[in-house]
Amino acid sequence: MQATAPAAAAHAIDRHQEFDKRKLFILAVIACTTNSISFVMRTSIAGDIQKAFFDPIDPIHSATLLGSALGIAFLGFACTVALGSSLLDFLGMRNILTLCSLSFITGTLLTIFADTIAQGAAIYWAVWAGMLLSGIGWGCSEAVINPLTTTLYPDDKTHRLNVLHAWWPAGNIIGGLLGLAIGGMNMSWRFKFAVVLIPSVTILVMLVGSKFPKTERAAAGIPASVMFKEAIRPGFLIWFFAMFLTAASELAPGQWVDMALTRTVHIQGIWLFIYVSGLMFVMRHFAGTMVHKLSSVGLLWFSCLFASLGLLALSIANSPVMGFLAATVWGVGVCYMWPTMLAAASERFPRGGAFLMGLIGFAGCLSIYFVLPQMGAIFDSAKIKAAGGEEAFKLLAGDALNDVLVQASTASFRIVAILPAVLLLVFGAVWLHDRSKGGFKPERL
Repeated sequence: MQATAPAAAAHAIDRHQEFDKRKLFILAVIACTTNSISFVMRTSIAGDIQKAFFDPIDPIHSATLLGSALGIAFLGFACTVALGSSLLDFLGMRNILTLCSLSFITGTLLTIFADTIAQGAAIYWAVWAGMLLSGIGWGCSEAVINPLTTTLYPDDKTHRLNVLHAWWPAGNIIGGLLGLAIGGMNMSWRFKFAVVLIPSVTILVMLVGSKFPKTERAAAGIPASVMFKEAIRPGFLIWFFAMFLTAASELAPGQWVDMALTRTVHIQGIWLFIYVSGLMFVMRHFAGTMVHKLSSVGLLWFSCLFASLGLLALSIANSPVMGFLAATVWGVGVCYMWPTMLAAASERFPRGGAFLMGLIGFAGCLSIYFVLPQMGAIFDSAKIKAAGGEEAFKLLAGDALNDVLVQASTASFRIVAILPAVLLLVFGAVWLHDRSKGGFKPERL
């Protein structure tokens, strides 16, 4: 017999009454911020690691060694978020968050003291292992914080996930400013990376005495076999592959936005990075209002529209003001994509539980691997074409070289603008289908 609305509401309250929802959500926020600070600090110290560790080992291939070491963090994240999400109800949120904290702490220390722990070529493997552990910590965090948030706030998933993931750009701002401050004091890069230890240890401390609820799926008594079957439903596969394109629209152009606008606006790239991150932090707090008016898929449709228009605008921007405005339009477009995709998967396929949310994150990470190299190839091809050939490019210097690189950047934007434009058709079709049925109503377990 189906429960009445008051009975269902009472059940939802009873399900969480023994848990400190506010503390658990703050814990999720700190974990998300840790992911971001670790990410931005790894990027910040990349050149220092190359110079201090890899140049003495193999100066010819030091950049390759650096790329391999940094890249393994993404692989660690992708594998861990997929595996951790599937085992979340078996291992428990507390245990996976404990592993998250310990991985960040160990990985950070291993990287900082790589030349003390190892000698010669073995230093590379110490750094590699440290970066891998940082990626595992990131994956463990994402495997927990997203399903934890949807479990705590089943009636407000999109808004709460956007608020949670507002702390990714907030962590970028914190890490960026701390990196500038530490660099300004001429302190070692080791101090920069050691900043990651502060939120990592905080997670471990906050776990003491914390009780975690069962995930929404497990609390509803839905078996794991059903959860895994949800992953092969045609409807979910549409969202899985859509995540490739939304993540590519957000993450891939990021480095080109910095590079192109630094040349046109003539400010330090880090300040532009902080501006866009601040914009995303503020706007994600208004996701609930947007979803109330549009629905999740409607919000994604408008996100893709602004992302595509922003990328096209970046490709034709020819002044500092136009460049800055174009970056703003692009930032507005992409700011809701990642958390709203996670929320949409949970709202439409709640029987898939944490596993499906993990797969969405996995798809986003794979997008980095597939799209970023392709965007780099587009950039290289465009700069050679703009210069008039490889030999002509090698002879360029100064303003002439800068002009060619700006042209290559804008060509990259035009190509990538196609990705969110394709999703206008996909999300538009889903949105119209929902409206034809009287509007989408999230499924409750």
